[in-house]
Amino acid sequence: MRRPSVRLAALATALLLPFVAACGDGSSADGGEGDGKKGTTLTVLAAASLTDVFRQAGDAYEKAHPGTKVTFSFAGSQELASQVRQGVPADALVTADAKTMDGLSRETGEPVVIARNRLTIATARDNPKHVKGLADLARKDLKVVLAAPEVPVGRYSRKVLDRQHIAVRPVSQEPNVRAVLSKVTLGEADAGIVYVTDAAAAKGKVATVAVPDAQNAVADYPAATLKSSRHAGEAAEFVRWLKSAEAQRLLGAAGFQRP
Repeated sequence: MRRPSVRLAALATALLLPFVAACGDGSSADGGEGDGKKGTTLTVLAAASLTDVFRQAGDAYEKAHPGTKVTFSFAGSQELASQVRQGVPADALVTADAKTMDGLSRETGEPVVIARNRLTIATARDNPKHVKGLADLARKDLKVVLAAPEVPVGRYSRKVLDRQHIAVRPVSQEPNVRAVLSKVTLGEADAGIVYVTDAAAAKGKVATVAVPDAQNAVADYPAATLKSSRHAGEAAEFVRWLKSAEAQRLLGAAGFQRP
């Protein structure tokens, strides 16, 4: 007499199983991963001199834009340009000079300058070689390191040296400004020309010798979206945000000048 009850229970269980499975596989409307509402990850290619401040900026942006994550790839501007031409997946680009950005006009949206920078001389702590200015970099007793000519900071460095008719024979030519700074901090060079912001980031590890405004060069930092971006709207929003009061405050605190 119990067989009908057993059959009914089995039938009820069979009918309930699909419903239970649907509730447990993440495809419900409760905001789980299966509902298609995943966050956006933006990849930003940025000049090496922006390393410290952009890490702070990324945190600030993510806090103000829930659901969006920003990842950065830092390198010399010329390396970033090569990556863009090779089709490396990314959403936005920020270089340390307008020339590099202008050469990528087919791959980018309209660039906007978000900050400016200037050069300074970095020396070993306490400046043991008593470097006083650009002219001293020509001294034979100094080991001077510069960025390579194709790197924005290297191009700016040679520009200011040439204008002052100062002939410098660097012991090495580095791929980006952080590599120049590293040579000085490690004692492999007595002096090098870097951006003011990079020297500030190494405070306590190097001494600095100011380059007078009349002898200095101004570096523009343009930002632009990449036409190959899979998140065009979000990338454009990030570039716009770099001009916002919050982003400009962070850049100013790091030593960058307003555009």
